[in-house]
Amino acid sequence: MNKKAFLMAAFTIIIWGSSFAAIRASLHGGYSAGHLVLFRFMIASGIFILYAVWPGTKFRLPKKEDMMRICILGWVGISVYQICVTFGEETVTAGTASMLIAAAPVFTAVIAVFVLKEQLGLFGWIGLFVGFIGIFLITLGTAGSTFGISKGAFLLLIASIATSVFFVFQKPLLYRYQPIELTAYFTWIGTLPLFTFFPGLFQQIEGATVEATISAIYVGIFPAALAYVTWAIALSMGEASTVTSMMYIEPVFAILVAWIWLHELPSTLSVVGGIVAVLSVVVVNVFGRKQRGTLRKKAESSA
Repeated sequence: MNKKAFLMAAFTIIIWGSSFAAIRASLHGGYSAGHLVLFRFMIASGIFILYAVWPGTKFRLPKKEDMMRICILGWVGISVYQICVTFGEETVTAGTASMLIAAAPVFTAVIAVFVLKEQLGLFGWIGLFVGFIGIFLITLGTAGSTFGISKGAFLLLIASIATSVFFVFQKPLLYRYQPIELTAYFTWIGTLPLFTFFPGLFQQIEGATVEATISAIYVGIFPAALAYVTWAIALSMGEASTVTSMMYIEPVFAILVAWIWLHELPSTLSVVGGIVAVLSVVVVNVFGRKQRGTLRKKAESSA
């Protein structure tokens, strides 16, 4: 991953890391999950509309042959992901939620193996196994005294899988569209199903606390709009699996912001699971990459 891609990805991760606490603050301040996710993406969609119609901006419409892929990815990467994250955070702390979403690189690697036919090698599979153990521990940590997976954790795991699909399958489109164009398409299309939650929205905005509304506006402008663009830029310049692996550091910022802002911390078991998940990416990206490089050289020499 080159320097610019790294900086774009790092900026995105910091912004996304702050979003988990902001979502929790809005939920605690009077917003329901459905109204919050719609309000955020109405703001994000409005920002992209302003950009598209701004004088001098060269903004192209999507090609007819790409519309189905763009629609499906918008629904999966925006609608499904954002609904699951927001409703999941009704019962899961911001730090724990970020650790479950940070499991996306594990699911991305699995998708790459079965869809893109990428080879992981022994260390790659070991790393994935370790990663799933970490995810399992995190989810158990959300269930409290019971042995199981909480409803919020289940929704967040669905969100993690959805965002993995979104990251992998948007990559080919980035060869044909500018990152900001593609992000705008996804945002507009992904916002449409969210209007299911429209009834009562304005009454809830009026009844919410000032902190909750400011938090919602912040998440709509920065994590929901700006950060998706910078992430698309990073994806356009690097491999999806490499860029996505940056998500493993997202919980660091999420836990720090949640601790300072909301005075909440994830359970000890969830933290242990997060550490195990981070170790898995080290195995996959360090030892696994070395093994894949060796196998590639052997294949080239034999050819």
